[in-house]
Amino acid sequence: MTDKERAAAAVEALKKEYPDAICSLDAKNPLQLLIATRLSAQCTDARVNLVTPALFEKYPDVQSFADADIEDVESIVRPCGFFHTKASDIIEMCKMLIRDYNSTVPDSIEELTKLPGVGRKTANLIVGDVYGKPAVVADTHLIRITNLLGLVDTKDPKKVELRLKELLDPEESNDFCHRCVLHGRAVCVARRPACSRCVMASFCAAASERG
Repeated sequence: MTDKERAAAAVEALKKEYPDAICSLDAKNPLQLLIATRLSAQCTDARVNLVTPALFEKYPDVQSFADADIEDVESIVRPCGFFHTKASDIIEMCKMLIRDYNSTVPDSIEELTKLPGVGRKTANLIVGDVYGKPAVVADTHLIRITNLLGLVDTKDPKKVELRLKELLDPEESNDFCHRCVLHGRAVCVARRPACSRCVMASFCAAASERG
């Protein structure tokens, strides 16, 4: 089985197992998703979803965030960890959106990664989920699972992203990433993958090595 065939098999297997490929972060618009994703760094999506309702109620748009008192934002996002940096990034990115992007979240990885605190993982999520463009969100679940499958042999997020863009059908790539997150939480859990009930075990390199 070639890498491309293995990738296609993984896409189909996960599509059947998780028909609803949805982002775990709650957001009603592009700005909210951008901010929620920034807060999710080194924090669970579940915790972020507990914090953002109060944050978005108090700061409903880009201008209110740009004008926000940083200490107030810090106090709200504190449960997400690294709250000094995250609050600063959120305020500064909103100022930059107003100044350089007419208060609109950009639709390209190149422009998104110019925003404070926005890396390629966040940029790919916005490009894929908001703008419907092919994207690969190289989070910890995707990196772990695609290494186990034998599709990639690196933990470097950018290298994983670029390799998977070569292997995956562009129309399937974004949903595949969301499904890997769901599978990584339910079955292929870090350090204790449940290969016996994995829908990809028959073509997974790591599962075959385990016998």
